[in-house]
Amino acid sequence: MDKKRKRIIAGNTVSQVYRFPLGGYKQKVLVEGRTKQLPVVIVLHGGPGTPLPFSVGCRGLFPEFTNRFLMVYWDQLGCGCNDHVIDESFCIDSFVQMACDLVKKVKGLFPDNKIYLFSMSWGTILSVKILEKDPYAADGVVAWGQIVRDLFFNEEVMRALEASRLPKKKLAAVRAADKNHASPKDLQLVSASIRKYTSGYQNKKGAKAPTGPVIKGLLTSPDYRLKDFKAVMVNGYRGNKSLWKEILQIDLSQTLREVRIPYVILQGDTDIVTSTKTVSGLVREADNDCLRCEIVKNSGHMPGSEGMERVLERIVQLRSLQGLPQGQRLQSP
Repeated sequence: MDKKRKRIIAGNTVSQVYRFPLGGYKQKVLVEGRTKQLPVVIVLHGGPGTPLPFSVGCRGLFPEFTNRFLMVYWDQLGCGCNDHVIDESFCIDSFVQMACDLVKKVKGLFPDNKIYLFSMSWGTILSVKILEKDPYAADGVVAWGQIVRDLFFNEEVMRALEASRLPKKKLAAVRAADKNHASPKDLQLVSASIRKYTSGYQNKKGAKAPTGPVIKGLLTSPDYRLKDFKAVMVNGYRGNKSLWKEILQIDLSQTLREVRIPYVILQGDTDIVTSTKTVSGLVREADNDCLRCEIVKNSGHMPGSEGMERVLERIVQLRSLQGLPQGQRLQSP
C-alpha cells in the first residue's frame, strides 16, 4: 500500500470493517469517512455479484467521496470478501432483506446523520425495493442504470443488434430466445452481443473510468486477501439461475412512479441494457417532483469518467437539500 493511501486512511476518523448479520448471514461491511458527522452513503453495487468500483477492499481509494461522506461499502453475499454459494433458494427478496438490515445497522451507528443510497444496475432493484418496504428508509437516492422492466429481451435491444455487425447466426439465436424461457447461455449470448457490437454497455466515444488504480488498490488492500480479489468476478453466483429468472420478469414502474424521497436516476445516453428510453419516459409520465432522470452523454450502462463525476455531483446536491420540505423539486444543473 502506497504512502498516499496510508495518509488518506490515517486522516479518516471513521475507517472500520464491521461484521453485521444481514439476512441471517454475517457479512463484512467497510464504513469510511473523514468525520462521524458527515452524511452517510450506502453503496448497492451491480451484478448480481460484481462489487465494483466500490467494495470492502477499497479503503482509502476514494477520498473525493470520503472527504464529503461516510461511505458504506458492502460486498453483497456471494462475492468479494463475502463470497458464498448463491444456490436456487435465494431470491431477490433475500437481498432486499439484507439491504434493509444494512440500512438499519448503519442508522444504529449514526442515528443523527442523513442516509443516502447510491445504487448501480442490479443494485437499483434493491434501492427501489427498500423504498417499497419503507418509503422513508433513506433521505435520498442516486441510481445509475436503473432497472425498470423488460431487461435484455425487448425491441430496442433487437433493433440495435440488427443494425450492428453481429453475425447472422448469432442474431438468429438472439431472436429465438425469450425472457420466459431464457437459459444462462441465452443471457450470456445477448449480454456479450450488446457488449461487443453496440455502445449499450460502454460508450465507444466516452472516456472510460480508470480501472487500473482500483484493481491495484484491491490487490494491495489491507482488507482483501487473494481469494477475495478473485471473488470480485468469479464467485458464488456462477451456478445461480433463480435471481435472473426473477430479474427478467420484474417491473418496478409503479414503485418508481410513487417514490416519496428525492430519487435521481442517471442514465447513459446509449444504455440499452437498462433502457434510457424506458426510464426517461416513465419519469416524464410520472410527473413526480421527487423523481428525476438525467441523461449523461457519451455513456452506456457502465459509467465512464464523466459518469462517475456526475454521480458525485448529484450525491452532493442531495446533501444540499437537507432541511427542505419532502418533495422539493431538484433543480437542474
